[in-house]
Amino acid sequence: MLFDAATLDTARFVARQLANGALVTLEITFFAQLVVVVMSFVIALMRLSHWRAVRWIATVYVEILRGISALVLLFYLFFILPLFGITLAPMVTGILGLGLTFSAYGSEIVRSALSNVALGQRDAIKALDFGRVTAFRRIILPQALPFMLPPMGNQLVELLKTTSLVSLITLSDLTFSGGQLITTLGQQTLIWSIVLVCYFLMAWPLSWLVRRYERRVTHWRRGVAL
Repeated sequence: MLFDAATLDTARFVARQLANGALVTLEITFFAQLVVVVMSFVIALMRLSHWRAVRWIATVYVEILRGISALVLLFYLFFILPLFGITLAPMVTGILGLGLTFSAYGSEIVRSALSNVALGQRDAIKALDFGRVTAFRRIILPQALPFMLPPMGNQLVELLKTTSLVSLITLSDLTFSGGQLITTLGQQTLIWSIVLVCYFLMAWPLSWLVRRYERRVTHWRRGVAL
């Protein structure tokens, strides 16, 4: 036989551990992205508000979260908040920490896309006396989405790769699983090479979808310009 039973058992063990870690990574990515989308819209709309105090709060939120490290925020939520009587589960900490960090950047994407809607469209909305919610849902948002989704997609790829930070707060993600396997089996070069390939296999389909959508958006923009 090319491989003995012990080698096959070890290979199955490695595959099982890394698959479990990859599932945790994808789960964190999915739920953190939900936080990113919701908070990005909330903060972007706050920054476009007519009320100065609301704009100021949103600006402070963006500047603080863009100015601190995602790793430091994760450590603060996981290790410091319990000192004040607030204890979060590792999964919640990872989702919240990464979601809040990336929402600061996502809010700028959303704000820029909404601001790109032509001024004439806004004048038409006023002339037709549309309600704000109706105008946003049926006129402004559909025109802003083509500008918004490509950079949001790129940010999702970055979020997937940044999930490796949660291994430092005891979450058994792909990176953490790789580290455990090295502790158990050795073979550092082999294990990290497999982890590298796993991240690529998870990120590549997202990158491909983003590039494909960007080409469609570019074609749409040229059609609108004509």
